[in-house]
Amino acid sequence: MKLTELMSELVKRNGSDLHLTGEGIPFFRIQGQILPASSDTLSSLELREQLQEILGEKKLAIFDKEKELDCSYGLPQIARFRINIFLDRGKISCVMRALSTNIPSFSKIGLPDSVQQLLSRPRGLMLVTGPTGSGKTTTLASSIDWINTNYAHHILTIEDPIEFIYENKNCLVRQREVGEDTNSFSRALRSALREDPDIILVGEMRDLETISLAITAAETGHLVMGTLHTASACQTIDRMIDVFPTSQQMQVRVQLSSSLIGVISQTLCKTTSNSRSLAAEILVNNNAIANLIREGKSSQVYSQLQIGGKFGMQTLEQSLSKLVGKGTITTDEAVYKCNRPNVLKGLLETMNNSIDANDNN
Repeated sequence: MKLTELMSELVKRNGSDLHLTGEGIPFFRIQGQILPASSDTLSSLELREQLQEILGEKKLAIFDKEKELDCSYGLPQIARFRINIFLDRGKISCVMRALSTNIPSFSKIGLPDSVQQLLSRPRGLMLVTGPTGSGKTTTLASSIDWINTNYAHHILTIEDPIEFIYENKNCLVRQREVGEDTNSFSRALRSALREDPDIILVGEMRDLETISLAITAAETGHLVMGTLHTASACQTIDRMIDVFPTSQQMQVRVQLSSSLIGVISQTLCKTTSNSRSLAAEILVNNNAIANLIREGKSSQVYSQLQIGGKFGMQTLEQSLSKLVGKGTITTDEAVYKCNRPNVLKGLLETMNNSIDANDNN
């Protein structure tokens, strides 16, 4: 059983991930479900040899030393894959995520026009958040592609690993991969400030130093985009501040209140047509939200999202209720994906009452 054949079959079946473990059968993730890909097994030796064949000895040597490896690989004419290799009870295992070679537009992935307004800002910090597999990388790719099409800027990306490959359109795009082109996000970000970028994309904000440097870069005249694993805009603000020592948090609140331009907190929902659709909470920083951040009242940000539609804002629950109203997702799926079930229930009741009233008229 050839590894490249399994990778091709995954793409052919519109799957997202290929799971492999030595001495076990392969599995696909298709539309969120884990399904057997074959009844044949790959031995640990066969799996290792095939991984070494496509990735090279150098990368497997890193895996042997570190016992984990993150990398990417492009299967010609098929797709690029993000690959994580690890050990499972001593057996070599890996997960390969298939990445689309075509970067979708904002309208295709379902983001509102307010996101494009954020990307038009000359400076500031824009964060895309959500759980693993929620489409954060695709949202950032769409953002970079939109800027690449509409502006003449220098775009610098720092990724682990590089997933989408960008061609120069109207922008000069440079991509650096952690482990290949730089040793860490923080070192690359510090270096980036001397490389004349207009836009900096930080694949993941993992530690205090990276977050601190990202805020500084946003303050000093760059548009900085990055990701966090948080479930809401309020949680994102708290995470950004809480990573700092208590003695620094007041100053960070002040910095964040002025440098943050927006947060997109998203999740992917299973649709009634058995595909996937994006639901997103959108925060656009304004005077009211900046004051709440400065004063340490992030818990009150949600109420501003509820009434901030004229600024392009929406809560996750408002986004989910719209998808239910269109028949895109079921009520059960919306409840499963929401953060505030009682709020969602109220929105759905209001929507149903409005529909009933229109039907009666």
